[in-house]
Amino acid sequence: MASLIYAPDDPLNAPMPAKCAKIQDYGIIGDCRSAALVSREGSIDWLCWPKFDSPAIFCAILDRGCGGYWRIAPTNAEGVIRKYVPDTNVLQTTFRCGSGTVILTDLMPVSSEEFKRTTRLPDHEIVRQIECSNGEAEIEMEFVPRAFYGLESVAIRDLGKLGIRMKVGKGVYWLRTNATLNLNEASVHSHFHIRAGEVFQFSFSYTEEAPALLNPLGDFVHDGIERSIAFWREWTSRATYEGPYREAVVRSVLALKLLTFAPSGAIIAAPTTSLPELIGGSLNWDYRYCWLRDASLTIRALLGLGYWDEASDFMEWMLHTTWLTQPELQTLYTLYGRRALAERELKHLSGFKNSSPVRIGNLARDQLQLDIYGEVIDAAAQYVFHGGTLDAGMQKALLGFGKYVVKNWSLPDEGIWEPRSGRSKHTHSRLLCWTAMDRLLNLRDHGWNLSEAASFSDTRKQIQEEIHSLAWNSSLQSYTSVLGGDQLDACLLLFAWYGFEKSDSPRMQSTYARLRDQLDAGNGLLYRYRKDHSEGAFALCSFWEVEFLALGGGTQQAAESLFDHLLSFQNDLGLYAEEIDPVNGNALGNFPQAFTHVGVISAALSIADRAKGAETLPHRQEKASSHSAVQGAKA
Repeated sequence: MASLIYAPDDPLNAPMPAKCAKIQDYGIIGDCRSAALVSREGSIDWLCWPKFDSPAIFCAILDRGCGGYWRIAPTNAEGVIRKYVPDTNVLQTTFRCGSGTVILTDLMPVSSEEFKRTTRLPDHEIVRQIECSNGEAEIEMEFVPRAFYGLESVAIRDLGKLGIRMKVGKGVYWLRTNATLNLNEASVHSHFHIRAGEVFQFSFSYTEEAPALLNPLGDFVHDGIERSIAFWREWTSRATYEGPYREAVVRSVLALKLLTFAPSGAIIAAPTTSLPELIGGSLNWDYRYCWLRDASLTIRALLGLGYWDEASDFMEWMLHTTWLTQPELQTLYTLYGRRALAERELKHLSGFKNSSPVRIGNLARDQLQLDIYGEVIDAAAQYVFHGGTLDAGMQKALLGFGKYVVKNWSLPDEGIWEPRSGRSKHTHSRLLCWTAMDRLLNLRDHGWNLSEAASFSDTRKQIQEEIHSLAWNSSLQSYTSVLGGDQLDACLLLFAWYGFEKSDSPRMQSTYARLRDQLDAGNGLLYRYRKDHSEGAFALCSFWEVEFLALGGGTQQAAESLFDHLLSFQNDLGLYAEEIDPVNGNALGNFPQAFTHVGVISAALSIADRAKGAETLPHRQEKASSHSAVQGAKA
């Protein structure tokens, strides 16, 4: 059997990490149905099967004592370095030992639809392969499954050549390997010697609705790894971006693809729950849902890179799976467009680095967020102006959303950041209600069957006047986060992005100066709305700042310089969490975070647009009523 070694170029001089040391010590593998987090020491510490939002079978990231994990690593590793096989989601961890070097390959196998039609494959599978590239090493494998977020141990049965069988609820897990295993009642262990050229393979699979498929190891696993590499490389080759930030852009869109639930087209915010926004803090939330607020930025990122299938799937999910609540929209939905679970605490888990509570479900399901109407409608407008079509049902849904905005835009709401302190009249929500009216009118003007949108013109004007008069604080010489307020919010940077006001206008330049002063987190980063140190700097907000500069709020050099600086905060695999500790640069919050990676892509696209011809930018902003990004692409 040929060896599968994609050795990194970097020297193996990074020290071995402590267990669960930092959030950024993890990488992600997945198959667009679920995902697993793999630590730098070769431990899978998070896995929910069969779906992203299923109960975890491994959740040691939230409690090393009872959470469950699956670790494969040398007993005497002195250094470690990680890489994805280039342009893929196949993870390789290379361990340097005093006696040799071993490479651990981790993936959830994926393949083309054509191959799936001709070959029977497990419903869900993780493949782990460890091989020795030189010398020799002692390897230890610890497999400790814990069902229902660590609440229950798992009964393990040895079925000989068929492998290890574990039944949990309606599902059955199987562990198979060519290594010798030692079992006890609730865990599996192995200790083996590996020499140069030797390969040991592990397959962990799950089935729920059909008999288990236990394909052979050896060449079948080897070929599956190669098929997965080919699948991901073919997919990434479709990315149309060819600028100087291609590596970061490709890694970000690969992360977005892993957070896409293929059966429905939904894109979750993150694959994890309750990773803290501040170590020791209580701002720990379940992000395994799809937030509509992310819609317009996500669609722009996918379309800007040429991923039409994913953008179309997301559009269809967004407009068809929300039909039960239309014209009202919920803040977030499950993978299949249903209401999110009621929020509750898992008190048996101590949380990441004792940051409790650990929560599942999300209370934001009960909130009113008016901005989501503008984001959904803007996403549809971008889709159309890039060349997409809207069927009669989609047009009816959009018109219904518009009518809802006409009736409700002046209400106070919880706003984009979902505070649990009550409702206010948020400027950002007003901005997106204006955007909803503006895009529907523009769609009407371009011939779409939205004749009733003519009545939206007066509402658009009313909202515009209210923002200009009540959201502007003349003493601060700045727009503010709520009408009549004196606090700022990083989402004010999006005025230019949505085409409400040019980024080089006197008001926006003054707002940017005040925002930089009030929300400066240090280290070139921004807080999202306050500096009370209850959370880290919000990574997406800094990428919004890049776009603000690229859209004419600053120079091209300033935009590129800030973008380069922000890239220094990605982990060694190119991944971002939700937030960044401005003191030490550590990742905070759920990981990896879709919204942050959307920000990376969008900022890179805006920089590229500016570089193509800065002289066209003012025209592009004047045409922002059909959305700046879309108008630029259409031109």
